Amino acid sequence: MRLQHFEVREEVFRSESLLGNPAGDPAERVVPVVVPAGASAGSGRRYPVLFVLAGYTSGGRSFLNWQAWTPSFPERLDRLRAVGEIGDVIAVFPDAFTIYGGSQYLNSTATGRYEDMLVKDLVAWVDARFPSIADPRHRAILGKSSGGYGALVLGMRHPDVFSAVACHSGDMYFEYCYRSDFPRLLRQLRKRGGLEGFMKFFLEAPKRTGDLVLAMDVVAMAAAYSPNPAKPWRVDLPFDPETGEILAAVWKRWLEHDPVELAKKHADNLKKLRLLYLDCGSEDQFHLQYGLRILLSRLRTLGIDHVAEEYEDDHTDVSYRYERSLPLVWNCIRPD
Repeated sequence: MRLQHFEVREEVFRSESLLGNPAGDPAERVVPVVVPAGASAGSGRRYPVLFVLAGYTSGGRSFLNWQAWTPSFPERLDRLRAVGEIGDVIAVFPDAFTIYGGSQYLNSTATGRYEDMLVKDLVAWVDARFPSIADPRHRAILGKSSGGYGALVLGMRHPDVFSAVACHSGDMYFEYCYRSDFPRLLRQLRKRGGLEGFMKFFLEAPKRTGDLVLAMDVVAMAAAYSPNPAKPWRVDLPFDPETGEILAAVWKRWLEHDPVELAKKHADNLKKLRLLYLDCGSEDQFHLQYGLRILLSRLRTLGIDHVAEEYEDDHTDVSYRYERSLPLVWNCIRPD
């Protein structure tokens, strides 16, 4: 890609937090980093940093992909810079992919310590390797779908690391966004002889259909929200695999990670953020518009400042919304 104001570097990053992770995924990852053209640590100039999180089944390099009629994230940054909507920034695209398809950017005994990987290891690595402004007032975290979930949850947990959050169509109100996919996995468990059989079938399949991926998504969420090292694939499923009945104790563990429940717990932290931006499409396939509406009601009750928008759109191809959030983020984290 040709960029006027930025350049893309693909760097190898090694996370101490992921060494020996239970899923056996690599601790060493390729992390794309977009930096202002000609930027170097020796120039004396330093820049604010964006940490941009990919959704489920994706990694940081997905933001570099060519797509018909749609600019990549670096191209979008370049265009916004050209018209003065943003200034010079560093953008970092973490890789939190796992054998399950994702990690939700959380620490888990099923996947590994992905929250620590990002908040502790990657932030320190960026500040040591690039001419960043090593100050939370000049750091933002943003993403879409599971990446939006990760941005929102890590932002509310770590206002000492990030001052701005942009959550695009993030996972929330688990009652609606996940439970409708439980029967997909239940059908697969019966067909494949249980979780071990399903995982073997999925990982060896020459083609993974949408239905298979949505079934796998339930396992991935269990790995993030209800891990159990003593169980097959280190997870407690939230339902009885024979009858499908919801297991209240496991489901409660899931809900403890739901942003609509976390908002009250982390209200003081949310109030410390300089920007909290949230959006969703009114026709979201995973019913996330209802989660957003519920969360906004909670935020208003708690007196937490936020910017929220609902688009006449669904869950797919929503990267154009970064053109709305990025200028807001820039105005929050720009140099003093």
